[in-house]
Amino acid sequence: MVQLGRLAIPAIAIDRPLFEGIRLPTFDMGPGHWPGSAMPGQPGNMVVGGHRTSANRDFRDLDQLEPGDEVVVTDNAGETFTYVVQSTEITGPYSLRVIHQTPASTATLFACHPPGEVTERIVVHLTLVG
Repeated sequence: MVQLGRLAIPAIAIDRPLFEGIRLPTFDMGPGHWPGSAMPGQPGNMVVGGHRTSANRDFRDLDQLEPGDEVVVTDNAGETFTYVVQSTEITGPYSLRVIHQTPASTATLFACHPPGEVTERIVVHLTLVG
């Protein structure tokens, strides 16, 4: 696994390594960056997925995030990027619009929903601050 840095979400007590990839073995190690989506701090949509119920349960409490909560990504060079939650939605499991790229620096967190099911996805939309 290639580690890209760390992902911290203070509001839900998450501080975990961030890996490249969205396959289940990656999520078993920690949150995974969708290949081809924006890298931390770059223009575009950085897409990150994780488990809610298995392995480390990194994204178990995504539903508790509120607008204004911070998500901090630190890359391997030690540069830190702070994103702020804008909104949360529930989508179908094949809603590919959540990975669409944006002209601005944004991020999307996703996981299966409800916990323990795969019928829907919880999706959290963020924007880069600073």
